[in-house]
Amino acid sequence: MARPAELSEELAFAHLLADEAGTIARRYFRRKLVVDQKPDLSPVTVADREIEARLRGLIRARYADHGILGEEQGRDGADREYVWVLDPIDGTKSFIAGVPLFGTLIALLHRGLPVFGLVDHPVLHERWVGQQPGGATYNGAPCRTSGCERLADAIVMTTSPDAYGPEDLVRFSRVSLQARLRRFGGDCYMYALLASGHVDAVLGAKLEPYDFMPMVALVQSAGGVISDWQGRTLNIDHYDGRVLVSATAKLHAQLLEQLNLPS
Repeated sequence: MARPAELSEELAFAHLLADEAGTIARRYFRRKLVVDQKPDLSPVTVADREIEARLRGLIRARYADHGILGEEQGRDGADREYVWVLDPIDGTKSFIAGVPLFGTLIALLHRGLPVFGLVDHPVLHERWVGQQPGGATYNGAPCRTSGCERLADAIVMTTSPDAYGPEDLVRFSRVSLQARLRRFGGDCYMYALLASGHVDAVLGAKLEPYDFMPMVALVQSAGGVISDWQGRTLNIDHYDGRVLVSATAKLHAQLLEQLNLPS
């Protein structure tokens, strides 16, 4: 197996996986679908399940010794040296509503650390990739975060206030109301926009590793910072569901300070 810095073959394979996922997603998008409810009350469709099953099958056929962590089928060998992290449709609610901001998320971890992360928006034909070491790209061209260092100058986003419990909503509001602009909606698209310098900070809550691990390599390789709301490193085994992403370290420090003020 190649060292992490040499995983060009695996990254090319990740692009193939994203292409496969996009083909399936576009086939079901804006069609009448049966929507089931999972135990955590989140929605799932045949598209979510078919995409993950297809990607898992391709990974097992190509890299039988790798582990997989996915939203719909859980963990399989997640303690192995290399682990693929998959979210077949991040933003299933958007997908169901016909909103094209949903995406497929793919990451490869080496001993728990992200080597690369890919965020693909199949209806918009937009794809972001971040490699560590390396850089971030948007549709093949280099991209960087904005460089914003002050909360008062920042554009802050979150998917929905519905994602927060009462205490976290107070914390989010305290931060976001100090920003130059706050916007709602976007799912994984918000993080990709941050990597390209259009958004300066993104906050999330009640997230799982398949939601945030693909963002780690993308955000960091684009020049940004990502952690939980306490400033701790994110990983697939220890997390509390809260994620903070910032364009710069200075902005990140300001956001952490505000998030952790006494209520």
